[in-house]
Amino acid sequence: MALPHAASGEMIPLQRPEDDIANFTSIALVRTDTLELIRLVMPKDKEMPVHQVPGEVTLLCLHGELVCDAHGRSTSLRPGQMLYLLGGVPHGIRPTEDAIGLLTILRKPGPAGPVNVAP
Repeated sequence: MALPHAASGEMIPLQRPEDDIANFTSIALVRTDTLELIRLVMPKDKEMPVHQVPGEVTLLCLHGELVCDAHGRSTSLRPGQMLYLLGGVPHGIRPTEDAIGLLTILRKPGPAGPVNVAP
């Protein structure tokens, strides 16, 4: 069963409620042929391994601290800070504490291919 995505003009809550982050999940908020928005929830002990996507990416930290490893360096993001990556750049994301981010992927029109995860 596909998860429902937000419709045009619909309000999208991004901040977590006051409950434990373990009960708040990552979810694709919007997905079209050219855009994907994901609320990324990362408990302190969960990493996103190095991977790449064909489209440009932005990562906006909303809560906690996220570290993005790309271009041979680590960039730390705190709430209100954002990072941009060109399409195809290998990157990994890791939280230093429980964290929430808004991940935006500009997709290429046409069928979506798999995300490539480095071994």
